[in-house]
Amino acid sequence: MSGSEVPPIPGPHRIRYQQELKDLENSVLGGIDLVVEQLDRVTEALEHQDVELAGIVIADDDRIDGRYLEVHQGILSLLARQSPVAEDLRLVAALLHVIKHVERMGDQCVNIAKLIPLSGHEPVRRDEILERLIQMGRFARTEVVQCRRALQERDAELAESLVSQDRDINRLNREIFQLAVDAGDEYDVREWSMHMTLVARAYERIGDNAVDVGEQVAFIVTGLFREFSANSM
Repeated sequence: MSGSEVPPIPGPHRIRYQQELKDLENSVLGGIDLVVEQLDRVTEALEHQDVELAGIVIADDDRIDGRYLEVHQGILSLLARQSPVAEDLRLVAALLHVIKHVERMGDQCVNIAKLIPLSGHEPVRRDEILERLIQMGRFARTEVVQCRRALQERDAELAESLVSQDRDINRLNREIFQLAVDAGDEYDVREWSMHMTLVARAYERIGDNAVDVGEQVAFIVTGLFREFSANSM
C-alpha cells in the first residue's frame, strides 16, 4: 500500500458482524460472572449450613442454563450467516467450548448445594474437613476469576498458570478424602464425611473446568490446541 492509499472502511455489514461477535463474548464473560456469584453463595451456605441459601443456588442455576442456550444459539446463528474465518473462527469455536464449561461449573455449584441439606440442619461435622472445603471453595473462585481475566485480556500465560493454582485444589481434595476415611465409626460423622467428599469432588471439577477454559484461551491466542499439564509449567 502506497503512502497515499488508506485502508478500506468496513461496511455496515462487517461492523454489525464484529459487534455480534463482541456481544457473544461479553455474554460468555457474563456467564462466568454468574458462576462466581454461585460459588460465593454455595461456599457461604456450606460454611454456615444454610439450607435456604443452598436452595437459592439451586433455583438460580436457570440463569446459567439460559445463558448457555443464549450463547449457543447465537453462535450457531452467526456461523450460518457469516462464515467467520481465521482468528474470528478460532474465537467462535473457543466460545462454544467455554460456555459449555461455564454451564458445567454452574451444575457443580448445584451439586454442592443439593448435598448441604442431606445431613440435616445441625450435622455432626469435623472442622478439619470443613475448613479444607472452604479453602477449596476460595481456590476454585480464584481460578474462575483468573480464567475470565485470561479470556478477556487474551493472556495465554495467565491461562496456563491456572495449572499451578489447580494443584492446591487437588491436594485438598486428597486430604479431605483421607480425613473422611479416617472419620471413625460413628455413623452420623461418617455419613456427613462421605457427603463432604462429594462436595470436594465438585469443587475439584470446577477447578478442572477453569483450566479447560484456559486451554481455550491459549487456542484463541496461538491457533494451536493443547492440554495444559503440570510439566508444561
